[in-house]
Parts: sequence; structure tokens; C-alpha cells
Amino acid sequence: MTRVADHAHNLKARSWNTDGPVGVPTRGTTGYNRLRKSDRWLVAQPRVQAQLRSAVLHEHRNPVAVDVGYGASHTTTCEWGRWLRTIAPTVEVTGLEIEPSRVLPDREGVHFALGGFELAGLQADVVRAFNVLRQYDVDQVQAAWDTMRANLRPGGVIIEGTCDEVGRRSCWVLLDEAGPQSLTLAWDPQDIEKPSDLAERLPKILIHRNTPGHLIYDVLTELDRCWERAAPLAVFGPRVRWRSAKQEFLGSLGDAHSPAARLNPRRRLADNSITLPWSLVCEPVY
Repeated sequence: MTRVADHAHNLKARSWNTDGPVGVPTRGTTGYNRLRKSDRWLVAQPRVQAQLRSAVLHEHRNPVAVDVGYGASHTTTCEWGRWLRTIAPTVEVTGLEIEPSRVLPDREGVHFALGGFELAGLQADVVRAFNVLRQYDVDQVQAAWDTMRANLRPGGVIIEGTCDEVGRRSCWVLLDEAGPQSLTLAWDPQDIEKPSDLAERLPKILIHRNTPGHLIYDVLTELDRCWERAAPLAVFGPRVRWRSAKQEFLGSLGDAHSPAARLNPRRRLADNSITLPWSLVCEPVY
């Protein structure tokens, strides 16, 4: 018997080729600091810093950031705006919602408007779409990515991912005009027993690939092995244990070690996390 996904919200879906907002209404749940892991990571990325600052210094314009599907509250979009202003104080932040009843009055320097993956016609330097595609079918993900990528400024990036209800477990993809570039896994050190516990929060494009024979399954399996081998360090706490496991994993990558190491600079972090080149976690989808 064929299993049919129950996506009742897709009854209102627009065609990807239809004029107007592109996407479907989602549940809209959100909360304070739910996206802090991805926000903190994003503003630490040199390419994001360079993109926002270049807009001001070289192009003499305000950088543009678009938050797609902010949900039933302004909370996480306004928080994102505060993070981005640490890099570029004049950044113009717009939150988009496809459900008209959720479009809010402007506040805290953030503009709210009706829109979806088409970015309401904006040309963006940075786009965030969190906990949105999780509620779509997997065969719709690439169309959503392509629609957002078509509205990026040269050098712009998209962060697309999923987290749990309070933001303790989070996974996201970084994309640019060429496609997906990296996957990041991040979690509160006390919240999981092993790295593969994050599997339920993988981005939609990966969650159905977490089976034997796929790259993401192999990565999570090896992370668990490294975590287990670092068990003697558990007495010093999960952060110390993870640092050892992470270094062992990165060292095992062979020719892929250098690119992966560059994505994981040594700096003190509150969260346990790892960022990996997309080619290590997913077979070609383009």
C-alpha cells in the first residue's frame, strides 16, 4: 500500500510559475531565541560579513536581508535584524509571510510584507528560510531553492534549515547562486546522547536520505563512532568530549580534510557544532 503524505496545507499551494507570492501557509510556530544558533553562526561567516559590508562601502547602498516565512510572530525576524546590524547597521530587513493575516506592522526597524520564495521582488544579499520547507514535500525543495536563488544579489547567500521548538537542535544548509555549499549541525551540549540524534532535524532535502547507502547516513554514523571513542573524556563535559570527537572526524576525511577544516575554525563556542562541505553530505541534486 502506497503511503500518501498528509499535507493539507498544500491545498492552497500556488504554482511555482504563478505571479504573486510563491509558497503555502505553514503552522507559523516560533519563539524567543529559537534561531539563535543559526543567527550566531551566520554573522560569524566571513563571506556574509564581506557581502553586507561591500554593499555599503563599495556599492553605496543599504544591504538587503529577507526572512521568508517568519510565522505568527515578529520575534525571530527582529532578533535576526539585531544580529545583522552588528555587521551592517543600515541593513534593510524584511520579513515575508504568505498568510495575509500574519503580515504585521513594521517594528524595530524591520518591514513586514506579503510574500514567499519569490522574495516579493526584492534582490537580497542574505535570505533566511527556517522551519518552512520542513512542512513541504521533498520534491518541492529544489523549486523553492531555485526561486530564492534567482533573487539573490551576486555574492548573496541563503540559509535554509530546521530546528526544534526551542532551538536546542538545529541543522541548516548554506546556499549561494551556484547551489548548496555546506551543511551545519548544531546543538546544546547537554541536549543529545549522540550526534545522530539530530537526524530528525535535518533539512527536508536530507531527512529522507538518512538511510544506508547515502552520504548523510555515513556522516552521522561516523560522527557517532567518533563520539563513542571520545567517551573517556565525558568526565570533563560534553563540550570537551565533542571537541575531541570532531577533530578525530575531521582528521579522518583525507583529501576532504582541508576544506572541512576551513569551515570549522578554532574558536570558543557555546554550542556543539560542525559545518561540512555539501559534497560530503549529499549526492548531487543539481
